[in-house]
Amino acid sequence: MTGLPVVRGGTGRRGTRPAPEPPDGPPHAPPGGGVGDARRPDIDDLYHHSRLDLVRLALFLVDDVPTAEDVVQDAFAALLRRHGPELDAVDAPEAYLRTSVVNAARSVLRRRRTVRAHVPERPGHGPSADEYVLLREEHRTVLHALRRLTRRQREVLVLRYWSGLTEIQIADTLGLSPGTVKSTASRALTALRRHLEVSP
Repeated sequence: MTGLPVVRGGTGRRGTRPAPEPPDGPPHAPPGGGVGDARRPDIDDLYHHSRLDLVRLALFLVDDVPTAEDVVQDAFAALLRRHGPELDAVDAPEAYLRTSVVNAARSVLRRRRTVRAHVPERPGHGPSADEYVLLREEHRTVLHALRRLTRRQREVLVLRYWSGLTEIQIADTLGLSPGTVKSTASRALTALRRHLEVSP
């Protein structure tokens, strides 16, 4: 397994839909302007540069597009409320947002478990239309297999193979030791391969 599948596109929280990214298009330009621009990126730059990647990260954690978008929107809103638009007091805003998204995703999953313990899931529930637009069949297969991992295993794999973080960065994001990250990733990959082999 060389990496989790790339999910492209997305819908805005207010119902707007950004234009899909070309499959082989250039990567996002770094926030802060062109070459030689030393201006520190503000929250607008960060939103433009990072929002879609964070929505894709959240989608692998919470399984559905509207919730993923809400998680990311709330993370940006909390960052703005706490630090203002200039972000002068934040050393690593993107790392801050990733941690916020992971923590918010955990809260979503905890609430879902509580609700499902009292209200059975409706029969016939399936992916939303937006999810079918964003995810090809092989992507949905991987997402289905990820759902069968433990929360920590899923977080470590998504951060490693989707977000491309190092073991140290994952440890900082999740509050774990690098050794725990490494061992969790190894067990998670073994479990994921097993689930993919038996997927229909």
